[in-house]
Amino acid sequence: MSGPWSGGGVADTPRLLLDLARLEANAARMRSRAEALGVSFRPHFKTAKSVEVHRVAHGGGTGPATVSTMKEAEVLAASGQATDILLAATAIPARLPRAEALARHHGTRLILVVDSPEMAGLLDAAAGATHEVLVEVDSGEHRAGVPPEKALAVARAIHGSRNLRLAGVMTHGGHSYGSADNASIADVAEQERVATASAAGAIRGAGMETPIVSVGSSPTLLHARHLDGVTEIRAGVGLFWDLAQMSRGQCGWDDLALSVLSTVIGHNRASMSLVLDAGALALSKDVTANAFAPGTAYGTLGDAETGAALPLHVLHAYQEHGMVPVPYESWFERLPVGALVRVYPNHACLTAAGGYGAYEVLDGTGNAIARWPRIDGWH
Repeated sequence: MSGPWSGGGVADTPRLLLDLARLEANAARMRSRAEALGVSFRPHFKTAKSVEVHRVAHGGGTGPATVSTMKEAEVLAASGQATDILLAATAIPARLPRAEALARHHGTRLILVVDSPEMAGLLDAAAGATHEVLVEVDSGEHRAGVPPEKALAVARAIHGSRNLRLAGVMTHGGHSYGSADNASIADVAEQERVATASAAGAIRGAGMETPIVSVGSSPTLLHARHLDGVTEIRAGVGLFWDLAQMSRGQCGWDDLALSVLSTVIGHNRASMSLVLDAGALALSKDVTANAFAPGTAYGTLGDAETGAALPLHVLHAYQEHGMVPVPYESWFERLPVGALVRVYPNHACLTAAGGYGAYEVLDGTGNAIARWPRIDGWH
């Protein structure tokens, strides 16, 4: 490797690595699929948290975005990479001054989300300007959102307010992550479509407009049979992919764009384990891949230079230590103290949120070619 790994392989680890060729291929796949379905693509910034990655998501240009935090919206707006932004987490009154500042300073269209008449009332009372709002519908995940048949009541609360303007409906079919069967994922996509289309139809039937009908997750984007009645789809992890999605058959090893560079800092021969400097904070403690690939534990190792998979996994994750059992003593020779390895994460969204200040961007041969800043936090 060149860049941070030149000069005898010296690197301060852990570092977040991003394979540019894989990112570009994954983004093209997402865009192509959205186009085939006849809907707009609104990539989710919560996974990438990088202006440069958002640019790649739109094929090198600008375009709409989904965010989870106001900080994400502020960074995107200031960059000029997105002027149409959906804050997908339920809005609260304390965020309105920051939302209004985006419109004043950057001309940003920031769309908010609510799922209750009560929150709509709180936002209306606190608003210092007009805000566009979507009604969040529960399409089966049972996280946030109202049942489709109750969306009309929320829409009426928005429509009858002074400072809120109804912009449509949205849902997130996160329960698509619970299946490794593509037909079942397609069923979830249909649940998303039916839930939002029926809610939008009821709202329109009551004389209100719903110009935006927004659905999405990366798996449902890939496997939706059709999206009649939907205007846009959101996806985030599909830009990077991860072991959890690979275990469900949504991608292959050669699609994994994100990994963590780590140093072997010790050999624990008593437990036949390598000790890494990538632990729970660097990798996260998400074990979602284990549902369909039980041996994955907290991540799978790859060769530092090529990224080729190694038959080793991070079995224990302490705050700053990762423990990797090895089956043979020869692994201690193959990966001596000081050696570098990559760790491919279970859940790219959480691993990337581990406090890294930047991505070390790799070309197709594993050479470091750029450093792309990324953000974290809420404020």
